[in-house]
Amino acid sequence: MTTQTSTPSPAGNTGFRLPKWAGSFGFQIIAALIVGLGLGLLAKYTGSTKASPNALGATLQTIGSSYVSLLQTAVVPLIFTAVVSSISNLRQVSNAAKLAWNTLLWFAITSLVAVLIGIGLGVLLQPGANTGITQEAKYSGKSGDWWSFLVGLFPKNFLGLGASTTVTDGVATTAVSFNVLQILVIAIAVGVAALKVGKAAEPFLNLNASALAVIQKVLWWIIRIAPLGTVGLIGNAVAVYGWDTIGSLGKFTFAIYAGLALVLFVVYPVLVRTHGLSIKQYFSGVWPAVQLAFVSRSSVGTLPLTQRVTERNLGVPRAYASFAVPLGATTKMDGCAAIYPAISAIFVAQFFGVQLDFSQYVLIALVSVLGSAATAGTTGAVVMLTLTLSTLGLPLAGVGLLLAIDPILDMGRTAVNVAGQALVPAIVAKRQGILDESLYNAPRNGDPFADDSAGAVDGSATDPTAAPAAGGRALADAKA
Repeated sequence: MTTQTSTPSPAGNTGFRLPKWAGSFGFQIIAALIVGLGLGLLAKYTGSTKASPNALGATLQTIGSSYVSLLQTAVVPLIFTAVVSSISNLRQVSNAAKLAWNTLLWFAITSLVAVLIGIGLGVLLQPGANTGITQEAKYSGKSGDWWSFLVGLFPKNFLGLGASTTVTDGVATTAVSFNVLQILVIAIAVGVAALKVGKAAEPFLNLNASALAVIQKVLWWIIRIAPLGTVGLIGNAVAVYGWDTIGSLGKFTFAIYAGLALVLFVVYPVLVRTHGLSIKQYFSGVWPAVQLAFVSRSSVGTLPLTQRVTERNLGVPRAYASFAVPLGATTKMDGCAAIYPAISAIFVAQFFGVQLDFSQYVLIALVSVLGSAATAGTTGAVVMLTLTLSTLGLPLAGVGLLLAIDPILDMGRTAVNVAGQALVPAIVAKRQGILDESLYNAPRNGDPFADDSAGAVDGSATDPTAAPAAGGRALADAKA
């Protein structure tokens, strides 16, 4: 004989409850995009401008810039500790050198495909012909060149930091910046040195692993408030630039987004399918990072979430992902360093009436495949474009034409960058037989933080070097 007992519901749980889907990270980002768009339009049509924002415009600008600052503040310690930890973890992987080589090879292959798509669209759509606009000002920003890239590899200080001072109306303002590529070089050198030292370096590596765990926890908190940052970033973009700025360069804008869409929704799925993986699982796994990249316009700022979804959703071992994803965040840019400079260079050539020959198209492809690292730690796509134009001998003044709509284009470019930065480690891991396919195929619930609660129970989330088990992720998804 069995008896059934019922447990009364706790007081306070009988009221209204949000549906499960409303608590997902993806839904919150989409809702924030809609709210930000509405607030941005309201600010724009109540007189807010970039030079003179009203109260709503200033609030949106402050929220957006503050959120990006939070992300960027944690980037330096994250990259250093993550790369050092990843190099120390590579000793547990028997084919570390082969993994590194294959990662770089697939970075180059996907970049080449992307730049060929860009060249094809540029030739087909003729975005720089008959624009009906005139050049208003010469470009006076920072230019990219190969020598600066090579010199920039050598750090000037341990932290890879730089400072610049500007004087306006007798007031000096100093801004501190960091060079991501230099930080990567420093971290690789320290990590390799720690491996060579051996047992004496164990205390340092343990301290580094602990620091990485703490930094990651802080970053998860920052990423959890991404919907709030999204409202500010999108709202400010709409209020300052407005979608009407696309009008004069409509064909160029269409060409860029067409190229980005082809890479994201055609090339990447083909690569996923040819490696025997589920396209649906790839997109559902990487989508939280793609959404954050779209609104933040920062591959490096999205790095913590990109690495998280690569490990937890796509099943890439942490020892490898913590090496490949930070490397990709600085050098793997199919949007900024392939599609954009290819179409933009053709646009500038057509705008100024310069006829490109076959050898110059080859140069565009070569610069895009080899030169993406030159954009790391600088102004991204703009510097990559100037590097391409200077290599082809095209006028840099053409860059000034495109700056007005650059923020709108940058959202799509960064989203594609991040999608590729997660894709390549998954492909390489699959080819090398180290991909956790049960984790890759586990159910998703739209929340990249669902496993935090499971980790708090079993302690697995507290170890920054341990790869989570597929069963643990599936259990967390089932409980959510």
